[in-house]
Amino acid sequence: MLDIADELDRWVRQGREFAVATVVATNGSSPRQPGAALAVDSDGTAIGSVSGGCVEGAVYDLCRQALDDGRTVLERFGYCDDDAFAVGLTCGGVIDILITPVRGGSPARRVLAAAYAAAAQGSPAALVRVTEGPPELLGRALLVHPDDTYEGGLGGHPDLDRTAAAEARALLGAGRTGDVVIGEDRSRCGQPLTLLIETSVPAPRMIVFGAIDFAAALVRAGKFLGHHVTVCDARSVFATKERFPEADEVVVDWPHRYLESTRLDSRTVLCVLTHDAKFDVPLLVRALKQPVAYVGAMGSRRTHLERNERLREAGVTELELARLHSPIGLDLGARTPEETALSIAAEIVAVRHGGSGAPLAGAHTPIHHDGARRPVRRFVEVTQDTSDG
Repeated sequence: MLDIADELDRWVRQGREFAVATVVATNGSSPRQPGAALAVDSDGTAIGSVSGGCVEGAVYDLCRQALDDGRTVLERFGYCDDDAFAVGLTCGGVIDILITPVRGGSPARRVLAAAYAAAAQGSPAALVRVTEGPPELLGRALLVHPDDTYEGGLGGHPDLDRTAAAEARALLGAGRTGDVVIGEDRSRCGQPLTLLIETSVPAPRMIVFGAIDFAAALVRAGKFLGHHVTVCDARSVFATKERFPEADEVVVDWPHRYLESTRLDSRTVLCVLTHDAKFDVPLLVRALKQPVAYVGAMGSRRTHLERNERLREAGVTELELARLHSPIGLDLGARTPEETALSIAAEIVAVRHGGSGAPLAGAHTPIHHDGARRPVRRFVEVTQDTSDG
């Protein structure tokens, strides 16, 4: 549900009561992944999506019912063989959806409100909820912070909260969403528990080096994909906020010097559009040694080959060179800055999710790749705390 946290945070601050439907598990082909959410307030206003349209109407009604009776429920939707137009996923998948009422001054509302606020503010946090287990524990929530503190509870033994918090911090560090199964012997409730862990982390960074017309289009594409976008160029006459109004930051500095001073992580995307050896080479020498998600550089095939030789002369290894996406982007036949930006953005998405970039028509590969960001599923046991006797 953290994908619509901005709106839910606003609803909480306005004092609205609402119900949230969250995808907690999928099987087969499904349009949305765990964590996707749809919310409905007491006036009938709806935001978000759980299925891209297949079952939205039925989920909407379940949210209205949850607002009326205050019950948290878990519903499964799947393909209907007898009537493809009945409520179900005509794409052939199965999704489990948790519907949670968020109303009054309940403890659940306080925990969820804190999760919405953290996500809306860009503060790292992980929301843990019980999605399978005893009915009385269904939907119980725990909000975990990076500093080892947490609020709320899953309604079981303190050992359960501590173990859930540890698992949540592991996923938070990776910026991933997934579920964890607590075994029957150690769940302290007589049966296994399944927990959905949703993480809220700051937007991934896209740093565009080179304040050219192609960069302006790429900034827009990066923002559309949800990145925090920085434009960097050593030329102050070109690197201006007026030329890149949609960028989060415009930095006047030598690209390699800025790269050495700024924050990078495993989700950062670096796009080198400078197209000039005096900028490209010192920048790429450093960029290819960083544990970032993507490094791409613009240029013709001839430029690429000449640049590779310069990089080898500068000490870049063949393994490091293999990380470089150059010429940058997928082969879309792009000509305009906007088409080129689309080509680059498509390659970034393909790299992130393990896609091939090939047409889906006639292919025998999955439409939704697992890739590096596949929701994880872990099985753990809670170690018994003998201090309670």
